[in-house]
Order: sequence, then C-alpha cells, then structure tokens
Amino acid sequence: MKVIKILSITMILAQAGAALAQSTPPQNWFLLNPSSGFPGLSAETLYSKLAGKKGKTVVVAVLDSGVDFEHEDLQSVMWTNPGEIPGNGKDDDQNGYIDDIHGWNFIGNAKGENVHHDNLEVTRLFAAMRPTYESVDASKLAGRQRKEYALYQQLKEEVEAGRKDLESQFAFYDIIKNAIVDLKKEIGKEEPGISDLKEFKTSDMRMKQIAQILATQLENGQTFKEFEMQFLEEYAYFDGRLNYNYNPDFDSRKIVGDNYSNYEEKTYGNSDVRGPDASHGTHVAGIIAGARQNGIGMDGVADNVRIMSVRVVPDGDERDKDVANAIRYAVDNGAKVLNMSFGKGYSPGKQVVDKAIRYAAKKDVLLVHAAGNDGKENFPDNNFPNDRFEKKGLFQPRHAQNWIEIGALNFKTGESAAAEFSNYSAKMVDVFAPGVSIYSTLPGSTYGIQQGTSMAAPMVSGMAGLLRGYFPTLSARQVKEIIMASVVPVTGNVEVPGGVGEMVPFSALCVSGGMVNIEKAFELASKTPGKSKASAVKSKQGGSSNDQVVP
Repeated sequence: MKVIKILSITMILAQAGAALAQSTPPQNWFLLNPSSGFPGLSAETLYSKLAGKKGKTVVVAVLDSGVDFEHEDLQSVMWTNPGEIPGNGKDDDQNGYIDDIHGWNFIGNAKGENVHHDNLEVTRLFAAMRPTYESVDASKLAGRQRKEYALYQQLKEEVEAGRKDLESQFAFYDIIKNAIVDLKKEIGKEEPGISDLKEFKTSDMRMKQIAQILATQLENGQTFKEFEMQFLEEYAYFDGRLNYNYNPDFDSRKIVGDNYSNYEEKTYGNSDVRGPDASHGTHVAGIIAGARQNGIGMDGVADNVRIMSVRVVPDGDERDKDVANAIRYAVDNGAKVLNMSFGKGYSPGKQVVDKAIRYAAKKDVLLVHAAGNDGKENFPDNNFPNDRFEKKGLFQPRHAQNWIEIGALNFKTGESAAAEFSNYSAKMVDVFAPGVSIYSTLPGSTYGIQQGTSMAAPMVSGMAGLLRGYFPTLSARQVKEIIMASVVPVTGNVEVPGGVGEMVPFSALCVSGGMVNIEKAFELASKTPGKSKASAVKSKQGGSSNDQVVP
C-alpha cells in the first residue's frame, strides 16, 4: 500500500507557526551536493562533469498506482512498446497483452474498468477465514485448526481495532466537512477571505471553530481553496480506510474478474496504465526521470531512462498475484530496474512473489523497494515484499541479491537526518535517500510535494538507471553493491524514527550506514570491471553494448 502522511485538521493551528519557522528546502534539494547544506544525491555535480555525454537508454518500470503518461514533463521519457500498434485491439507482439503501449494494468478488466479502492491484506485474510471460524467452538479444535483459529483471532482483533479507531476519526472529519459546506453557504462565497471569516458571527460552534481555523491559515499564507483541497484529501483518506481498507465485506476483485486463487494466471487486466488515481505513481516517475533541462516543471534524477508503467497498487494493499505478474511483465518487456514503492504487513502469496524475484535475478534485473512509513524496525515477517525467501531452494541464496531496500532521509542534517516516519533496520534496510519535501510531477501536468520512503526509492531507481546506462556491463548485483559502497557516511548519533526519543549511530538504521551519492557511485563504477552476461544480449529494446561510457 502506498502511504500518505496525513496532517490532522486539529493539529494545524498548533503546527502552523512552527511550520513557518522551519527552513524550507529548495525544490531541487534532492539533486544537490551535500556541501550545499542539504543531503542531496550530488546529481547536478555529476551532470556538470559528464560534459554532454549520455548513457545508453535503460527502461525503468514503475510498479505503482499508475502514471500520467501525457504529463508535459513525462511524455518524452515514457517507454513505448515497439512491437505494438496503438489502439488496434490486437496483441501485435504476441506477449499476451493487447495494446500494452506504455505498460500494463493488472488491476482492471478487459472492459476498461479499474480497481480504485481495495482492502488491506489483513482484512482480506480475516474475511477469508471468517466463514470457517466465526461461530466455531474453539474447545473442539486441535492441531492445524487450532493454529488457524489463533491467527483468525489475531486478524479479527487487528481489523476491529482499526475500524474502531477510524470510525471516530471519520466522524470528526464528517462534522468538519459539513461545517465547511454550511460556512460557505452562510457567508455566501465559495472562497471566503480573511475579513469574511473574522467578521462571521454564529451560534453554531462547528462553523465558529472552522472559521477561526481558516482565518489563521489564511493569515499564514494559505488560500481557502488550498485548505479545502487538503482537507478533502484527508477526508478521502479516512473514507477509504474505513469503508474499503478495513471493510471485510468489500470485494474489489469482482471488477478484475480473474480466477484469483490461480497464481499461474497472467494475462488479465487492461492497457490503462494511468488508472483512476495516478498521483502516487506519477510523482514517483518524475523523481526517476522527469525530463531534464527542458525549462519546465522539475528535473528527475536520470537523463537516459524510459518509464514503463505497470499498474498494480490500488488505494489499499497490493495483491501478491498482481505483484508477481507485474515483476514478470516488466522483466519480459525489457526493464532493467524496477521501482516498487509499496508494502504491507501480510503476504499470503509470498512464494509466488519470491519466484518472480528469482526470475528477475536470473534476468539480471535490479529491484528497488521502499522500506515503509511506519517509523518502525523492519523484520522478515512484518513488512512485505522483502528480499528474504520463504523457502530456500537448492544451491540458491537465502535472500535476493538483486534487491535494494531504501529508507527516507530528511532534508535536515545532524540528529534529524532520518525522516521521522521512515522504517529502518540494520539488517533489512540497505541505504537512505531523500524522502521529505520532494517536489515532483502530478497528474494533469501539475506538480507538488509529497514525502515518504515511496519518494526515496525512486531516487535510487534513477541512480541505478544512470549506472546501468553509463556502465552497461555492470550486473544488477554490482550496481547494488556500488550504490551501497559509495554512500556518504552519516556521522554522529541520530534520532530513531518513530518518535521513540532514542539516539543511535546511523549504522543502526541501515546496512550501509549512510546516504546515497550518485557522484561517488560513478567514481566507484568507473573502477569496477563489469561482468553482466545479460548486458551483451540484445533485448526487446534493441540491446546494449559491453562498452562502458566512462565520464
């Protein structure tokens, strides 16, 4: 599931003054050199050294909610399937997918209908077990059934606790929503000004309080429309969590129409790679490859990649079957880097995902995954997907060597270097990359700021695309090792994410103990002999050379 950081309306007044007092980073801070005072990637420094050179084109697949492929800053960098004729309703390249021009959508159907909302995995598991264990006499259970019943009780408790918490929050937001509607009606304006709000008199405490909050926000520079849009986004978030994510009676899979229990089924879905809400995926795509130096919008990390959109993440938890098929689709159609900015707490189909990860490793494809935004320590059993294989195959490693896990950096340095929301682990998280206050592309040729490890992962995907394009004989495993070995170490103790008040060395938060740096990665790559057999084999995209393009 993609995670959005929500700022409660009740917190706005308390935080408004503090927010204004904080330093605001430049929109491109994540591309700057750390000497600027911001812990960026040093991408701009690197490009100044490249002196007009450009690496070979590399396809980076964005496995996400969808990408606005017509965005002014993305349309020139979108992957286009050379074997398909747009809109003819035929599978011209015979890969099993009709009209997959810019990628594929695994959460839709052949009629063009798409999944928007979905459950959390915990809700799906609870709903599946409920008919069997809802009214069972636990005292008569033994063996496997007793264990399943214990799991059922755990799932039930988690879902019910989630719903109880959300019901009170959603009720509060519903009151505020109605108050805003009534306030505009009473004042007689769609966008009241400061004087309208300050002079407004009423005995209705709802409207009185919201008028006071709005007046303060407008005085601090926010417009009424901006406040309203932010609020409606938050309202939709809680609506989705209560009525879909934690609703065991909701079943989105009827829309897709596949045989959900058949993990071998692959050719379902449709070619709509944008979907009903492409905000998250479009933001991710811009970070990786927003067209550089075109005078509009923003600049992405990489100047040599093409973005393939594989829609797999709804407003809810992604499904293991879809994730596995998305990985295979991207690999089979030429992607050499896969960005996966999603995650969840349960994975009933982990084995099928593991199998797809092994397939990607065999094809020399690097998987870049966001660590998550719960401010917690990651373990093999609490955050999925991950690089630990559930079953060890004969002569196979216990974990994926083509997988790199990314935590989120703050734009601040020192004790606050790690984003307060970022997951972490000295064993499960490999590196940290910029993930706070990230300006990038949004649907409709617009731009905005988002934050999360979802934004940190595409930083590394962009880096990996650059490295694989300028040094095409490097294997996926070598690229991972180079990115990790070239980090800028974070010295001194830092605050542990999650607000626990503990100070630790940065090495306690990730394996490498540092933050990524593309300039240093290029320096190391230029000294590393390549060994990728895959780079010498012509792919669907026209192949690649064994020659390094050394800056």
